[in-house]
Amino acid sequence: MTKKKPNAQPNQSLMDGIATLHALSTSDRPIGGRELARQLGFESTRVNRLLKTLAYIGIARQTPDRKYTAGPGMHVLAAHSLFASGLMRSALPALESLRRFNHTVALGVLWRDNVSYLYHALPGMSSVDALGRIGLFPATKGGIGLALMAKAPVEEVNELYRGREIPGFANVTALHAKLREIRSKGYARVLVYPDRDQHTVAVTVGEPAHAAVGVSGWIPDNTTKHIVEALREVAEKIEAGGLAPQSDSVPPRASRVGV
Repeated sequence: MTKKKPNAQPNQSLMDGIATLHALSTSDRPIGGRELARQLGFESTRVNRLLKTLAYIGIARQTPDRKYTAGPGMHVLAAHSLFASGLMRSALPALESLRRFNHTVALGVLWRDNVSYLYHALPGMSSVDALGRIGLFPATKGGIGLALMAKAPVEEVNELYRGREIPGFANVTALHAKLREIRSKGYARVLVYPDRDQHTVAVTVGEPAHAAVGVSGWIPDNTTKHIVEALREVAEKIEAGGLAPQSDSVPPRASRVGV
């Protein structure tokens, strides 16, 4: 979830490079080195060197106006990581089974204090349109983020929000109270849109948790138990599918079919 304390001396250059790569990947437009440096709190000369290195190996791409955006290497890394993990391959059929509730269905992962939705389908939306359609979302404002954050040690949560505002919570004490409630129940139920009485109910996937699945909509209290049972069944299917050997799959380099 957060920057954990390593057992060995961390490589600062690698950490800075990954921070630059992450900021570039989440920008919704080409971005210049100086602007990126301000966002990261780095020296502009260091960010420019990192960007030029990323562009040299094809992970970033420089636009005609000398700004930077995602390059082909970044897309290759994203595709290969999803292929290798088997997460989405095993998740899609299971997620489709949740459509029967006529709610928004989502699968997300936690990165520091944000959730990245790998799948976010509104009622009636196709699975193709649901893939990767939403960028980063504050973890403390949704059920998926809070379900995953409840699995983190208290010290990590404190370190993450030390001296910072917490979206949706007055302070870290209030956040910990919610996280304790989620741990006690074994699932998250979060009021996400008070004006519409809309809740998100979510459970984590895997042990240790690496993702979470949830549904969002008008969910009366007396239907929560039924939805949680369905979510846990889906989470088990996703985890089992992601761990099972894919005998009929072909590694990208040995693909039999090209388009």
